[in-house]
Amino acid sequence: MDWDKLRIFHAVADAGSLTHAGDRLGLSQSAVSRQVRGLEEALNATLFHRHARGLILTEQGELLFDATNAMNKRLDAAAARIRDSEEEVFGELRVTTTFGFGALWLAPRLTKLYELYPELKIDLMLEERVLDLPMREADVAIRMKEPSQADLIRKKLMNVQMRLFASRDYLDREGTPERIEDIADHRLICQSPSSAQVAAGASLVQHLMTYDLRSLLTVNNYFGVLQGVLNNLGIGVLPDYLVEDFPQLVRVLEDVESAEVPVFLAYPEELRQSKRIAAFRDFVQDEIISHRKQLRQLGKI
Repeated sequence: MDWDKLRIFHAVADAGSLTHAGDRLGLSQSAVSRQVRGLEEALNATLFHRHARGLILTEQGELLFDATNAMNKRLDAAAARIRDSEEEVFGELRVTTTFGFGALWLAPRLTKLYELYPELKIDLMLEERVLDLPMREADVAIRMKEPSQADLIRKKLMNVQMRLFASRDYLDREGTPERIEDIADHRLICQSPSSAQVAAGASLVQHLMTYDLRSLLTVNNYFGVLQGVLNNLGIGVLPDYLVEDFPQLVRVLEDVESAEVPVFLAYPEELRQSKRIAAFRDFVQDEIISHRKQLRQLGKI
């Protein structure tokens, strides 16, 4: 099969237009059209439905596009391994983690990583969906459970628990709950039970909602919960990794907490020798050691 025709087909399928694909590839629309037509003739299949709004893949086209997608990811992985220097750390590193951990713990610490490796280019992808590392949707992941995908190198980083926090101003105004039943006299701020979150956090929220709450604010991520707590709206369910960076958080009902949630760093076996992966892994591990040391000094663990 002609690799050049496959490359052009992939660009057309991705762009949904001969013209846009041609612009990306530096080819005329007619040249792109000829290559696609030649591929269809070679395969004896129609790859696109053509209409006034653009191009839509046929069933056969979808099958081929899945294959070219997989090929591109494998080629990207190979190129990344080739680019990795034996002595330097540079190039793109695609990191995926949850919105809460990425926005509230990881991103604020990346200044130190860039100081060490100024030529590193990080693509930080924050989402609850678990990306497919072996298929190269990302290079490295930090997740709130042990990854189940095959061919991954895994490293446990720490455990996290969801606990109850409020601001000092809120507690001075509304009083500090002494028993879990007292939560009914306060506004609870938490992730919506229907939003994506770790099972341990969801279980704690569901338990707290069994009390006759005076008021409730639900948000679909921990960043929103944190903002509610910092702005004196109520008592929030938040991960304990925030207490170092937000000393204004006051823990309440210290016997109320979720089960421990393991945090893992994982990356594909094929990237074992990657200098970028090693640099990022070592940086995160060092930051967690520093984080735990600070918590011990604060008497938080």
